[in-house]
Amino acid sequence: MALKGTGRPKKSRLALWVGLAMGIVLALIVVLASGFMIETTNTDQFCVSCHVMTPFRTAWQDAVHGGKNPQGFAAQCVDCHLPHGNFVEYLVTKAITGTHDVISNMTINGAEHDWIGNAEKNRTKFTYDSACRKCHHDLQAKGLPSGGLRAHRTYLLGEIQKQCVECHPHVGHKDMADKVDRYFKRNNS
Repeated sequence: MALKGTGRPKKSRLALWVGLAMGIVLALIVVLASGFMIETTNTDQFCVSCHVMTPFRTAWQDAVHGGKNPQGFAAQCVDCHLPHGNFVEYLVTKAITGTHDVISNMTINGAEHDWIGNAEKNRTKFTYDSACRKCHHDLQAKGLPSGGLRAHRTYLLGEIQKQCVECHPHVGHKDMADKVDRYFKRNNS
């Protein structure tokens, strides 16, 4: 006859509690490390660590969204270049975009790449309306010219299927083409 409460069941319970405690600690470490990595990679300093981003950062710093505004507010790269719908979409897009950017930084010749043509062709793929609308809530603000009011009204009513950057193509990077040419020492003649 076996005695109750002795032997193997106690060891199994102990192993279960130790495993559970280790799992919780590991989960906390992963969550905290993930949060740290997300915050670290959300800055312009991180983005410019890929040298080909230098002229784009300079153009951004000289623009309204880079802090040249009465409020002194500066949006970060991810504020415009990642979607702001749900967190999963944000993270997936961040991972895909980041991987693409790292590979591109290692494989393209920045001085020969057609940056402006790429921006014109792909602007709507790497700038998101949800990002614009995160800050720009009132598209019919007092003082907006009548043409802007009409355009925004048709946008808000869904009468046109355009993205913000189709009407505001160079809003985030002032004189980008010039800055790219100067950085890569291109001759415009």
